Amino acid sequence: MLFSKGQLIFAAVFATVFIALMIWSYRKDIKLHKYYYKNVWIVAIGIFIVVSLFAFLTFWLHK
Repeated sequence: MLFSKGQLIFAAVFATVFIALMIWSYRKDIKLHKYYYKNVWIVAIGIFIVVSLFAFLTFWLHK
């Protein structure tokens, strides 16, 4: 067997507690997320456009 029974139990407990704490932390900071990241989609669109333009120019220039 690759892992012992104790290691599997530890991994399951660790993963459960870690996920629970991450959810609790996110829920606690949700007001801050709405304030600081309200226009993050604009940045994502900008990055997508820049990468697409770079790819287009790269393929166009190497024809």
